[in-house]
Amino acid sequence: MLQRGHSGIQRKSIKLLTALYSIAVILLLSANASAYDINKKLAVSGVVAGAVQCQNLSNPPDSSNTCKGAAPFQLEVSLRPTTADEFFFKLGFAAGNALNGITPFIIPPWAAVLEEDVKNINGRNRDYLLAAWYKHTFSFSDDHTLGATIGIIDSTSYLDENAYANDEYTQFMNASLTNGPNVFLPSFDIGGALEWNAGSWSLQGVLMDIGENDDGNNFSFYGLQAGYSVNNSLGEGNYRFVIAGASEDFLNPQGTQLENRAGGLLSFDQEFGSIVGGWIRFGWQTTDAAVDYGAIYSGGIDIKGAGWGRNKDNIGLGYAYLNGGNLDVDTSQVAEAYYRWQLGDIFGLTADFQYMKDDYEAKQNPSGWNFGLRATAEF
Repeated sequence: MLQRGHSGIQRKSIKLLTALYSIAVILLLSANASAYDINKKLAVSGVVAGAVQCQNLSNPPDSSNTCKGAAPFQLEVSLRPTTADEFFFKLGFAAGNALNGITPFIIPPWAAVLEEDVKNINGRNRDYLLAAWYKHTFSFSDDHTLGATIGIIDSTSYLDENAYANDEYTQFMNASLTNGPNVFLPSFDIGGALEWNAGSWSLQGVLMDIGENDDGNNFSFYGLQAGYSVNNSLGEGNYRFVIAGASEDFLNPQGTQLENRAGGLLSFDQEFGSIVGGWIRFGWQTTDAAVDYGAIYSGGIDIKGAGWGRNKDNIGLGYAYLNGGNLDVDTSQVAEAYYRWQLGDIFGLTADFQYMKDDYEAKQNPSGWNFGLRATAEF
């Protein structure tokens, strides 16, 4: 049942959709003026997005059917003084949080970096600066390199990559389908990374010091990914195994002592011809510390628009099943489908549909639909 009148929701939806349409028009008009490489050493890029999400709930605990919007903007600057050296900066700004924070579900319906995420990042009293790092690449041959990075980094840039389910601005929106929540990959803090590539094989490692977790404790994070890429008669494929862990700075379920965290993840993506691709993620984690989920099983398919004469469009279908950890959630399920229209080289518009359900051991189980419209410009 609605907790406020239909007219109120409709008025707010119209305002949000009007704002989203205005953003889309501005992006389209400015598309031809977008800058890429300023010169051989300096490049500027970024993403501007706007989204409206509306939820229609069953059994909502202290939640209502409503619509909310958000508009994140990220600007990236890359300076390459030599072919082996790179300085990189990323700034992030956002207005609104969409349904994140007011949804009754544990997993956020949009994994984007929104207004609450760009302020006091990881308790560091730092706003808007998401990344600032230096990288040097050692080249041993054309297909054998070692890259070393140090600075403010994002572990998801190195771990749990996926061709079809890894970009909340152009692919799936729900956080359970953009990364594996069980490996708790941190972002935007001090650390270093190594990237080794030799032909079809790759190995990537990350070490980070994170300002604070949900318990308010500073902790150390490590992650390692081994990958293998193929290109055969089916098409391109990537097969990755990730392990991750964190120091003994997380409260146990009783809140009486500190524990560490550790987890593993398989992340595969594979083309099946020129139109269809598929992906899976299977992951598990230890349950000594208080965790919502002990395991995740997810997968989906991607259908390219070449099948109906829209070469740059695509359809994404995904599903995630999460087993509860040691708190009060028993299981969670997420199903998501989207259609993305690619309009030129820069602008894209996505219609997104999500179904979510959380089952608890001893309280009301929320379920419901989420309908979204997302506009994105990448330059």
